[in-house]
Amino acid sequence: MRKAIYPNTSGEQRHGLVYCAALFLLKLHSVYGDVSYSFPEEMERGSVIGNIAKDLGIDVRRLSARKARIDTEGNRKRYCDINLTSGDLIVTERIDREELCGEKVSCLLSFELVLENPLELHRISLQIQDINDNSPIFLKDTIKLEIRESADKGARYRVNAAHDADIGQNAVQSYVLQRNNNFVLSVQTTSAGSKYGELMLDKELDREKQQELQLLITAVDGGTPQRSGTVVIHVTVLDANDNAPVFSQAVYKAILPETSPLGTLVVTVSSTDADEGVNGEVMYEFSRMSHKARKMFTLDQKTGDITVIGELDYEEESKYEMFVEGKDGYGLSSDTKVIIDITDINDNAPVIYLKSLSNPIPENASPGTEVGIINVQDRDSENNRQVRCSIQHNVPFKLVPSIKNYYSLVTTGELDRELVSDYNITIIATDEGSPPLSSSKTVQLSVADVNDNPPVFEEQSYSAHVTENNQPGFSVCSVTARDPDWRQNGTVIYSLLPGEVNGVPMSSFLSVNGDTGIIHAVRSFDYEQFMRFKVHVMARDNGSPPLSSNVTVSVFITDVNDNSPQILYPAPEGNSFMTELVPKAALGGSLVSKVIAVDADSGQNAWLSYHIVKSTDPGLFTIGLHSGEIRTQRDIYESDSMKQNLIVSVKDNGQPSLSATCAMYLVISDNLAEVPELKDISYDESNSKLTSYLIIALVSVSTFFLTFIVVILAVRFCHRRKPRLLFDGAVAIPSAYLPPNYAEVDGAGTLRSTYNYDAYLTTGSRTSDFKFVRSYNDHTLPADQTLRKTPTDFAEELDDSEGSAEVGLSCSLLWYSLHVELFVYNHLANKSDEKISYKNSSNSERLGASLP
Repeated sequence: MRKAIYPNTSGEQRHGLVYCAALFLLKLHSVYGDVSYSFPEEMERGSVIGNIAKDLGIDVRRLSARKARIDTEGNRKRYCDINLTSGDLIVTERIDREELCGEKVSCLLSFELVLENPLELHRISLQIQDINDNSPIFLKDTIKLEIRESADKGARYRVNAAHDADIGQNAVQSYVLQRNNNFVLSVQTTSAGSKYGELMLDKELDREKQQELQLLITAVDGGTPQRSGTVVIHVTVLDANDNAPVFSQAVYKAILPETSPLGTLVVTVSSTDADEGVNGEVMYEFSRMSHKARKMFTLDQKTGDITVIGELDYEEESKYEMFVEGKDGYGLSSDTKVIIDITDINDNAPVIYLKSLSNPIPENASPGTEVGIINVQDRDSENNRQVRCSIQHNVPFKLVPSIKNYYSLVTTGELDRELVSDYNITIIATDEGSPPLSSSKTVQLSVADVNDNPPVFEEQSYSAHVTENNQPGFSVCSVTARDPDWRQNGTVIYSLLPGEVNGVPMSSFLSVNGDTGIIHAVRSFDYEQFMRFKVHVMARDNGSPPLSSNVTVSVFITDVNDNSPQILYPAPEGNSFMTELVPKAALGGSLVSKVIAVDADSGQNAWLSYHIVKSTDPGLFTIGLHSGEIRTQRDIYESDSMKQNLIVSVKDNGQPSLSATCAMYLVISDNLAEVPELKDISYDESNSKLTSYLIIALVSVSTFFLTFIVVILAVRFCHRRKPRLLFDGAVAIPSAYLPPNYAEVDGAGTLRSTYNYDAYLTTGSRTSDFKFVRSYNDHTLPADQTLRKTPTDFAEELDDSEGSAEVGLSCSLLWYSLHVELFVYNHLANKSDEKISYKNSSNSERLGASLP
């Protein structure tokens, strides 16, 4: 039960509304739906009918969130609406009961209150109460009656009833006849409850005294304030007319399809009059009918045919009632009732209304998510209004029947905006009429992007080749990642992940453009420091939360021939003066020394070739093109110069080629007595004569002592040993002697371990090194023909127990002689400013290790 609330009114309606308010402030039972309200018509716009939120127990604060609204059927006006702030049901359009319901006793309007999330429907019934806002109206302003003067007292003459659009108490309740001498008025009630007036002759007429009379009849309703209407009765006194027309039926009924065309004959009313001549001729006219019926039907006055003159519509009006009056030529009349029922034809296709739509819908919406509410209406009746809805099958949506004629549009599967970003969903509604009618509606639904895709690089990994000595800012390579998401979710930003190369942060080597993915070199690269390194690039989108992926970029440094060969042996002249002894008995092809060089570059840039560019005797020595081994080309002759000077050039295979040169000093001798004569071959031969004489004297002394020792040995020992050659293994270049950046990497360098070299010094030597070479080669001289390092070694080689004292004495003398010679030699060299470098004992120890 709900209350009816009325607005304040003014004017003549106020008194009527007081009565109505007393009648309708009571709550009504909810027989018309979930909630019903009763209120008078003609309420002002904005008037409050009731608080629907309170009456239904709905939280007012959730009305907006649940999209509360009043829904009407078809294209009907929305006479009321809901205030989402207060929950009040208010009037939005003028409500005229007579226009809406005509003469129906009960005027009921039905609406639906729709709530979403979840979907709820509440039926609202509005009982429109009549107010006295219409006055009684006669169809004609003047009614003509012709009455014979012979009419008897008490004769009755019917007057067309006045029409009042109001109903009930507000309709016509009585008629009042203006005072006159001949007639009185009698009020009658039809079976339908309407009232009409009859003139009753109270005093006989006298045509000779008065041929015409003017009577005024007033129709009065029962409303408050009371309303009335008048008609003038013009009475003409004639001769006798004894019989009134009589209709063949008290009520005429007709059934008419709503699709009947204009001019269709509905029904024919007929009546008979016992009189003859003019008194028996009957004329027909509508005595009372509604305004709507007047637009739909017409009556032939002579034949009584009722035909269609308007477009019938069952949905607008399904039944018409009217009264037809038959009047003879002298004013006698009677009436009959005509009822026309309009039958429904399936002439209305279903209409689809989109009541709610969540657009766009996020692509991560789970299956079963409600995205819209559809309402389907058909204005036809019975089976003609039964509707079936369907949807095409190629979309991930379906219609789920909800309440009454409502359907929910829900998802049936996962959505992916990257595959389909927009859907055109066609809904088809078909009724069950014969033939069935259908309609369709296309709903456009967009899928909103969700950041559900990380950036994906076009390649699983990237490789970049950079030539060393590049310019800072050089573009190394470009990485590209694609993100199928939309707008900021698909905007990719590139960055380098933290890392190190040889302990140096990666940011010191490379940088990446965050927008384009182009990787630039921050500094110049050096192949000799590192040949390759890896960097990890991250691609991140701008979504929330952001998604990212990584890719590995391998950077390969390409070598450039930017390093000249470096000669390790013999050592540069600025560090020491190295002289090698070659025995006179060396045969052709014997290994006498080796030039060792390395190149910090790699590949063909480090392929070294050795060339003798200058030599004392061009035909005596040759050098291996790629090994650097110095060998004799032929046997050594007595005529060959003792001092051999070789200039060796070492070239790499780069473009352009780089090279380095060194000098190799060789002494052809197999007698230690000749060793003191060694001097810097590169020494200027224009030294002073005095120095030359001193050297000659020194050599003479040395020869004397050597001869003395030989004689003693010859006497003491019967068995002579062959003189030992000055060879005992190869010269070894220790690893500590190599430059720190010449480490062998992946076999790319130039050092090889084919030959091992050992270095030995003559005892007490300070100005020169004697280096003896041994190669593991067939042409290498025997190892037992090698000069030992110390006098003790000499004693071990002699190894004669019987002459140990003499041998020791001889060796001591030899040792002493050599020291004297070297002392004089050094004195002379220092005195003449001769630039001869020497190796100290620490050098000797370094050179004792083997090369790798």
